[in-house]
Amino acid sequence: MKLKNTTIVILGAAKFDGIYESTSFTTAKFLAKENDVIYVDYPYTFKDCLKEKGTPGHDRRKAHFSEHNIQLIDTSVERLKVMIPSPVLSLNFLPEGKLYRFLLKWNERRIASKISRLLKSRKVSDFIFINSFNFHYPTIASRIGATLSVYQCVDPLIIDYDKRHGEVSEVILARTSDVVVCTSKQLYREKLLLNDNTFFVANAADLSHSAKTLDENLAVHSALYNIPHPIIGYFGHIERRMDFPLLTKLIKLHAEKSFVFVGPVSEEFVPAGFKDPKNVFFTGRLDYQDMPAVIKGFDVAIIPFKEDDVSKTIFPLKLFEYLGAGKPVVATEFNLDLAEFTGDAVVYANDVKKFGDALDFFIAHDHDDAKRARLKIAAENTWEARIQQLGLLLYDFYQLKLTAKVLI
Repeated sequence: MKLKNTTIVILGAAKFDGIYESTSFTTAKFLAKENDVIYVDYPYTFKDCLKEKGTPGHDRRKAHFSEHNIQLIDTSVERLKVMIPSPVLSLNFLPEGKLYRFLLKWNERRIASKISRLLKSRKVSDFIFINSFNFHYPTIASRIGATLSVYQCVDPLIIDYDKRHGEVSEVILARTSDVVVCTSKQLYREKLLLNDNTFFVANAADLSHSAKTLDENLAVHSALYNIPHPIIGYFGHIERRMDFPLLTKLIKLHAEKSFVFVGPVSEEFVPAGFKDPKNVFFTGRLDYQDMPAVIKGFDVAIIPFKEDDVSKTIFPLKLFEYLGAGKPVVATEFNLDLAEFTGDAVVYANDVKKFGDALDFFIAHDHDDAKRARLKIAAENTWEARIQQLGLLLYDFYQLKLTAKVLI
């Protein structure tokens, strides 16, 4: 049996109208194909309200900030609606301790109260609650009386802002949830120590978008017009995960290739002089909608993440987006669990020579059969397939909870 015609409340880790695709909102969209999904937007703080006053995002939300306004925002998916929480206190600057936890309870009650009021107005008594990586608010599920509570863990805690209180809050969330779902095997291994009902459901890609690259009439994005081929391309955030030492050596050894980095740049992580070589190009951030036209201009796509404990937990969407565009992919060995899903379609290289040899091979010998094999792998790792897997898992646990409720 599959999950169908069930009310699902998702507390998101991202704003519903954010500039980047998020696992939280994508999960909501696909679950809403056969269920009634309420996406609780990432809460604004009072500080955010002052800072963003007059922006399109604030203007879109301000009428909904009242705790008495439970009107929902429609989306492009008929059964997916967005609820805007009332603003909450800015607390992250406080040290971990009793004061922080006391004030956090006020924030959580404020969020939970509005959700409960909404559900009551819709006469919903049984529902699934998914905390999609919004570990900042770990006890919402119990406050709204969720029939089944789920924690969707999509990333490790990396930045100091998240770790400051998240290292405590996430443990609370993982331990108190009925089910924990992780998007990488390493995260699964870690969370299994906190909750026996922990499962691995991998990330995936929206092939309907990346497959636009295959359209013969699609023009290569103008950002790549004057860059000589062969183009070795990366599409995504350029930040701490990048293996800059490896990239520096590759760029020097392969001066005949253009290395193109498309995305926002965290300049503090980019080594001095990295951008100086004539075969290095940074385009800056481009819209996600531009992704197919950008990737179409790549000869080889790369995922050059450094190998460390954080990278072991990463299951990058871009991997399957690259494959869904039919592009050859070379990646570092940052997470070899990925090989289970990609077979021979991706080369994983643990040193500069192997990485460079793989680039040379794809540039010289790529062919249609290899392209078809990559598209086949991508087709096995779609959001449709992942959400079906997630839905089956949630259905089983939800039925158990409903049965237990009746017996009580």
